[in-house]
Amino acid sequence: MPRLIRDGAIVEDDWLPADEDVTTPAEGQVATLDQWLHESPKPRAVQLEPGQAPAPLMDHLADLSLVVINFPAFMDGRGFSYGRELRERGFQGELRAAGHFIRDQVTYLRRCGFNAFQMADEHLLEAALDSLSDFSEHYQAAPDQPLPLFRRRA
Repeated sequence: MPRLIRDGAIVEDDWLPADEDVTTPAEGQVATLDQWLHESPKPRAVQLEPGQAPAPLMDHLADLSLVVINFPAFMDGRGFSYGRELRERGFQGELRAAGHFIRDQVTYLRRCGFNAFQMADEHLLEAALDSLSDFSEHYQAAPDQPLPLFRRRA
């Protein structure tokens, strides 16, 4: 089973990955956005690709357990915005970054609201987990800390 970081620990993935070649995702399988849009009832897990904004999900956030945002290249930053938008609109489930992002981006992904990280290379999980404690304070507000530092110190 693949491993990932979830809520600050390395765990085994309990979801089957998205498979665009199937018509209907199996129980416990992540759906692609196209599959999710055409299924009734809607699957509880969906994967977004770059260029697939989360707008179609907004009326269904309470029904979703997992949103996976794929990062096919570490230079594509759209997933950061998607994650932040989902959290700001009230998504409470697992928000997972998956794919090709680098250790240095994990802290910033968490600041945007991601609580799970599935790296393309599982050998990097320990280092990525360590990077979550690189910074002890953040000046600005974000989904993971809605109050800026000057408000927390008052």
